[in-house]
Amino acid sequence: MKTSKEIRSDFLEFFRQRGHTFVPSSSLLPAEDPTLLFANAGMNQFKDIFLGRESRPYTRAVNSQKCIRAGGKHNDLEDVGHDTYHHTFFEMLGNWSFGDYFKAEAIRWAWELLTEVWSLPADRLYVTVFEGSAEDGLDADTEAEKLWKSETGIDPSHIFHGPKADNFWEMGETGPCGPCSEVHIDLTPDGSGAELVNAGDPRVIEIWNLVFMQYNRSVDGALKPLPARHVDTGMGFERICSVLQGKHSNYASDLFRPLIESVEGRTGHRYGSSAENLDDRFDVTGQDDIRDVACRVIADHARALTFAIADGIIPSNEGRGYVLRRILRRAARYGRQYLEIAEPFLVDLVAVVEEQMGEHFPEVSDRREAVERTIREEEESFGATLDRGIELFQRQADKAAESGTELPGEVAFDLYATYGFPVDLTQIMAAERGMTVDMDGFRAEMEKHRQVSSAGGDAFRVDAITDLPATDDSPKYRREPVEAKVLGWVIDGRYSDAGELSAGDEAGVVLDRTNFYAEQGGQVGDTGRLSFDAGEFRVTDTQPAGQCVLHVGKVEAGRLQAGTAVRCEVAPSRLDTMRNHTATHLLNWALREILGDEINQAGSQVDSQRLRFDFSYPKAVGRERLAEVERLVNERILADEPVHAEVLPLAEARDVPGIRAVFGEKYPDPVRVVLIGGSGQPGSGGHTSAEFCGGTHLPRTSVAGLFKILGEESVAKGVRRIIAVTGRGAYEWSRRADETLRAITEVLRAPAEEAPQRLAAMQKEIKELKKSRRGGGGDDFSPADTIETPSGAVLIGQVDHADADAMRNLCDRHRQKGSAALLVGGAEADKVTLVAMVSDQLAADGKLKAGDWVKSAAGVLGGGGGGKPTMAQAGGKGADKLPEALAAAARYARERLE
Repeated sequence: MKTSKEIRSDFLEFFRQRGHTFVPSSSLLPAEDPTLLFANAGMNQFKDIFLGRESRPYTRAVNSQKCIRAGGKHNDLEDVGHDTYHHTFFEMLGNWSFGDYFKAEAIRWAWELLTEVWSLPADRLYVTVFEGSAEDGLDADTEAEKLWKSETGIDPSHIFHGPKADNFWEMGETGPCGPCSEVHIDLTPDGSGAELVNAGDPRVIEIWNLVFMQYNRSVDGALKPLPARHVDTGMGFERICSVLQGKHSNYASDLFRPLIESVEGRTGHRYGSSAENLDDRFDVTGQDDIRDVACRVIADHARALTFAIADGIIPSNEGRGYVLRRILRRAARYGRQYLEIAEPFLVDLVAVVEEQMGEHFPEVSDRREAVERTIREEEESFGATLDRGIELFQRQADKAAESGTELPGEVAFDLYATYGFPVDLTQIMAAERGMTVDMDGFRAEMEKHRQVSSAGGDAFRVDAITDLPATDDSPKYRREPVEAKVLGWVIDGRYSDAGELSAGDEAGVVLDRTNFYAEQGGQVGDTGRLSFDAGEFRVTDTQPAGQCVLHVGKVEAGRLQAGTAVRCEVAPSRLDTMRNHTATHLLNWALREILGDEINQAGSQVDSQRLRFDFSYPKAVGRERLAEVERLVNERILADEPVHAEVLPLAEARDVPGIRAVFGEKYPDPVRVVLIGGSGQPGSGGHTSAEFCGGTHLPRTSVAGLFKILGEESVAKGVRRIIAVTGRGAYEWSRRADETLRAITEVLRAPAEEAPQRLAAMQKEIKELKKSRRGGGGDDFSPADTIETPSGAVLIGQVDHADADAMRNLCDRHRQKGSAALLVGGAEADKVTLVAMVSDQLAADGKLKAGDWVKSAAGVLGGGGGGKPTMAQAGGKGADKLPEALAAAARYARERLE
């Protein structure tokens, strides 16, 4: 029996011998196509060749492509584990011809590999060919049918005609397309599966798809022959491995067995033990045993997590990062709930994946440490709340089952907001109990949360406004005043061009043209004024509304009517915004220089005061490396490099050397490219930075003046944020820092270079004095919540320090005063310490245990801890989250004591 490594090698070597160039798999992070969450097919990296945008030094290619289908249009996540052939991560074996060979060779070689190299029985193989489409005016693919008969030894009765849905492949609404031939294998015991071809039955499955691209679909839907015809084939590696290894389940192949065996080693469960009459227990195909489902979920998801994180995709709360976090938490929940694995376990499977796949995919070995660190942190963070979330779900599900089969939306939201359960995970858990989730209620709770979170904002809402006239904003890249005409205005969500606006009226004014930049792509909207005869409209914000630009503000003087001629004058602060925007591009470049190309932009905001840049990175950057980043940016500023912008067709722009795009951004075609450094010509290379960007920028980097990083922090798991200033803001920072340092040296009566040592000595002395005072019986405890119980009061509150020893002394004093339990939290800088004390009686009753209690609060802080039932300690980060953590602890105690 061939191993999976031998099968992959067979495929690649077979086509190498036939003149194909081996092309390594592209990353799962599809930088060349921001419309994709993950690379999901072998052809992704060759897409521009098919579209005529790119040429390569070869016309034949072969590879094994890493793919993930979870989220977006192609989403197999919810099927994984419940059958034996769906996967989130998989390999796609493929061979390609770019204007070289066509149907005859593709068909002949496919048959030769399957029946001669791999010795699959010819009488078990079926093929389908395109039956034609009257809608498109296409005849049946009789050419392919004749070639299957003449080039192979297939039984003609095993050639079926298939409809457009199955046998005509299209890249999109437009572009290259063509008929395809699918190869299916009959795995029924008696070879009677002819009627099951394309019937969705796992006993007769597709193993290879040969796509013949010979047409181009234009925007009007018409099909025209391509000047060059191509071949694109795809074979599911996991599926062909199970077939060649004589299995009915992909999970019985050597790709998955080591992973399942590793899971077995952590549990008392033996996979497939409930199945009967099986020569190989791993070849179980049913889903009767939920523990087997759990093993399959974990084995599959461990592969997806390992490969995705190795390619630089970090679990987060947005985009592909959120999909990855859902995958991890789905696996963690199955392991905890059904296999009773209490500790992090997915991290241990990274080594198994590396042993299986590291030879062919060296990035798994090269980045194993980073992968393990990321998975461990995610598991520990979710594990801190997982048990309590499951307990809450079960309790609320039992309660809901008394009156129906729907879990309330507020419960699903509580699981999401407090315990980190993605709502689809709650839906899965509900479905396992024959229940549904009130999604309308969940969405209502989410909306309440958003409104509370954004309360106090003064943004001009234009969401519901439609049918607004278009504004020509092409002058927005110039700061010189522009003459324009008023078309109308928006007030209270309604557009009008009748009547007039007078002094004191607030509105969003619509002009026929403008040089004001409307908020977009992370750059805030411009401010300024619209001046007219005997009047002025003060613009406080500029917002886009489709093709319209709204100048939001207030009439300061005069009267404004439709048709009024105005002079558009952007505020001088626009130049400061441009400084910050150009510096943001330099910061993006510098971070990759210092931290590596695996970092990706996760968001940004620039205004006249500062810049904010979010990027994927698993840990704090550190003071020394931040200093290096700052130095590199200032070097480019001092180099007085030119900044050049050019509008290019999107296909051409993607070929600009070093081009960077932000995932989630929808770029127009044509698209604006901003280049810093080099000759200013997009195709010439040598640029310091090249990005898709529609924002306003400086003519040269030197105009930025100075760049200063003010801080770096975490905004989500695996996402860091840098705040920085330039120009005027950097000067002001420098001036204030100098004044502060002078004041400190005067107080200390010491030169500036000695100030740090003097301050450190004073801080140490103060800390020792405080500690001495606490040890002497001082009590700085401030209860935030009190729960009265028959055993005494349960207190939750905080202190003004994070000294764990002092907190334990505090707990002892309150125990002596008769308190039944106490949970106290305190913070110093960003470090948070939590200590819990529970009386012997409460702990013995099992109602409240200190270890579990303190974890309920630590989970909010992304930390962990534990201890004895009567005394426990935990920690985390984020002093601003301490009140939320204490509130979680109060809820936890009330649920168990009231």
